[in-house]
Amino acid sequence: MSQRVLSTLFQSWNVDRVNVSFYDINDYITDVRWVPNTHYSGVFGLLKLLFPKIIPVSVTNKIIVLDTDLIFLSNIYELWKMFDKFKYKQAIGIVENESNYYLEKTSWPAIGRGFNSGLVLYYIDKLKDANWPNMWYTVTKKIANEIGSTLLGDQDVINAVIKDNSHLLYEVPCYWNTQLSDRTDSYLCYSKHKAKVIHWNSPKKFNVLNKDGDYFRGLYTIFAELNGNLLRKHLKICSSNSKSTVNVVADVCSGFNKMKSSKWRTLLFFREFKAASVDNDITFAAQLSFDRIQMIEELAKYWEGPISLTLYITDPELEQVNEFIEASDLLQERRNIAYHAVFKDGEYYPINLLRNIGLQNIGTDYVFLADVDFLPMKDLYETLKNYIKSLGTMEKKALVIPAFETQRYRSRIPKNKKQLLSMLATKSVMPFRHDVWAVGHSPTNYTRWKTATSPYNVEWKPDFEPYVVVKSTVVEYDPTFMGFGWNKVSHIMELNAQGYEFIVLPDTFIIHKAHAPSFDIAKFRTSPIYRMCLQNLKDNFIKKLHKKYKEAFDDKYAVGDTVTNFIANGN
Repeated sequence: MSQRVLSTLFQSWNVDRVNVSFYDINDYITDVRWVPNTHYSGVFGLLKLLFPKIIPVSVTNKIIVLDTDLIFLSNIYELWKMFDKFKYKQAIGIVENESNYYLEKTSWPAIGRGFNSGLVLYYIDKLKDANWPNMWYTVTKKIANEIGSTLLGDQDVINAVIKDNSHLLYEVPCYWNTQLSDRTDSYLCYSKHKAKVIHWNSPKKFNVLNKDGDYFRGLYTIFAELNGNLLRKHLKICSSNSKSTVNVVADVCSGFNKMKSSKWRTLLFFREFKAASVDNDITFAAQLSFDRIQMIEELAKYWEGPISLTLYITDPELEQVNEFIEASDLLQERRNIAYHAVFKDGEYYPINLLRNIGLQNIGTDYVFLADVDFLPMKDLYETLKNYIKSLGTMEKKALVIPAFETQRYRSRIPKNKKQLLSMLATKSVMPFRHDVWAVGHSPTNYTRWKTATSPYNVEWKPDFEPYVVVKSTVVEYDPTFMGFGWNKVSHIMELNAQGYEFIVLPDTFIIHKAHAPSFDIAKFRTSPIYRMCLQNLKDNFIKKLHKKYKEAFDDKYAVGDTVTNFIANGN
């Protein structure tokens, strides 16, 4: 999981001159599993002992090992240059521990106050010459027999090795590891020198009690809210004599076309995710922008199964999303909600890219392709699982969940079909978009649905865009559709081209909750250029579909008609 998350992040981040390699710790962890250890991170708190063995000298003969709870306030290149100051046998660069832990009688041995392993400089070839694996193994075996388990993991071992082999030590200045543990006296360092690295080395992390804690938490907030996309930029120095130029772009759809080749920085599973394995399980998959986060909590009340949410947000908004989740008792308890972040970059909302990221990371056999502003009827999750079980196979089948809407912001949600029919009679609930885009859902055949008691098949029609349950291996959405318009229609059209059956379930439904229009729909309604560019995307998609499936769509779609019809219907 961690490799998938980090690999996706760095590949999508696309930072210049940054190379990322992964090493499978399962190949090495047996080397440290035997060490008696009570560190709160378990066996992973011993991994720094293995890096000199894992990293080949052919890759590099020097490495800087960093904990993930560090914040750099200075250029890391300054730290790298410190290797030049190492003398002949010095192979471990490390900062003194800034508490008196190692002065206690019960601790593992260390020189004086010992050293903190949150930041370590390793000279790989020197450690190999010193037979590092045998060195730390021998010392650890001896001390563990005398004292017992390590409390601080690899830090205890490294200190014990340095005490017996002080020639390995190069002491790095204190300001390169400003430690904010519970008993730290790091102020003795940062009161005299500007801190270059902050280390949140307490298990309490940002909640640690420290007399200057608010100041350091403020620095963390500044870094957390920086736009990470800025790291993609190439810095250019312009001379005072350089002349500015203006590029005239002839293609009025260049904004759409540019987005086709864009990469969006993506952070998968930014909250803890755990989902039990259940037969015929279904994930509710949706995407959303920051202004829709209040809908997450209500959705979680109505859908008890796994949920996948892909958010299109900025770095500061990610912090606010985490705060929102942590302030909600309901969301705090739910571990079966997968949260993915795609960071904003560019003019248009990459709606189908967001949907695809959710699809690519679904862990269940089936997925409910929905939107976050729809609420399921009571017990829909269990009802759908039962239908899947009764159908036997879901190969090339799409279960259509009829969609309805209410225009009232505080309207109650009907619990069952009987209540829904009653609300339909009073027009407090209506078929979704019945008045502005009826073709999107009319093939569902709401008239038949009202009296249906068993599933029934419906034919695909142009512009049909139902909300469906399908196998999670379903074809992905076409990512060229961005913003508002045709993003879901195109996907359903491809399912039809693949020969899918569309099966309407008679006792299921979802309700659309009223909300303010999105920025993209406003742009669609007011910009003729936007609509023209969307029409171009649609025409190109139909051509691709024809080429891919050898099916003629011209008799079903008149090229160029969809956007015109959409406007004519009042959208």
